[in-house]
Amino acid sequence: MTGQLSVESPRLLRHAGQRLEILEAAAAAIAEHGFHGMTMRGLAKATGRGLATFYNYFSSKEDVLFSLQSEAFETMADTANLALKGIEEPVDRLYVFVLNHLRYSAEHRSVMRVLVHEASALPAGRRKTVRLLKEGYFKICRDIVASILAATDTARRAMAAPDPAEVERVTYSMFGMLNWSYGWYDPGQHGSPEDVAKTIHALAVCGLGCPHRFAPGDPGRHPCAIAAPLQVTALGCAAAAPKTRLSGTGKHIGRADARKTYGQETV
Repeated sequence: MTGQLSVESPRLLRHAGQRLEILEAAAAAIAEHGFHGMTMRGLAKATGRGLATFYNYFSSKEDVLFSLQSEAFETMADTANLALKGIEEPVDRLYVFVLNHLRYSAEHRSVMRVLVHEASALPAGRRKTVRLLKEGYFKICRDIVASILAATDTARRAMAAPDPAEVERVTYSMFGMLNWSYGWYDPGQHGSPEDVAKTIHALAVCGLGCPHRFAPGDPGRHPCAIAAPLQVTALGCAAAAPKTRLSGTGKHIGRADARKTYGQETV
């Protein structure tokens, strides 16, 4: 049995590596031409494989798109959870989550483009499967946001828990910033993923942690506009500064370690 496994393992590894290469090339082709603009023959050609060989990996172009989406959410959730291990402070956990997401997006720009524009191309059954994976990934960020809001709101108004609707609004706003970074982020112009993560984190935490954040019954004008000047850091008030120092790299698992890749439908 052991001898059989030792013979088959290199074969399985080669197959997995070739499948990964096909997904990478297919993502680039779909990003350029659109999902509905591609045929199996066109995908095979774009990936440098013959049609028969391509069918050995995927039975349809729907299978390709489903693999991109489902495997992406598995990878993103797994790497985020691992990166967050040992990080206790909610503000720091948000930075680690943001950085992990941005690194993935920077490494898989074509995948992100496909998943932003082709999110509804799958049939209902497979969309449901992807949606469940997406909800699991969303929950990681939502729990972090809720913990930051809970600390701020409890200290400010003695509330037992933050407003669930506010948690949802803030979390979706976070993903709005994260998911669309693929469209404008240029490392040569905007710096490293760490630089972008710090910017998005500062914007988010200032809004989450500022003592002058909107409360129920607040007037339409933001209280910061009429409050005494705040001690500021970068883009946020003093409350935005992380309580513990994090290394610039955080705890991120790259593609080679995760061995699962791909695609991320937006949340």
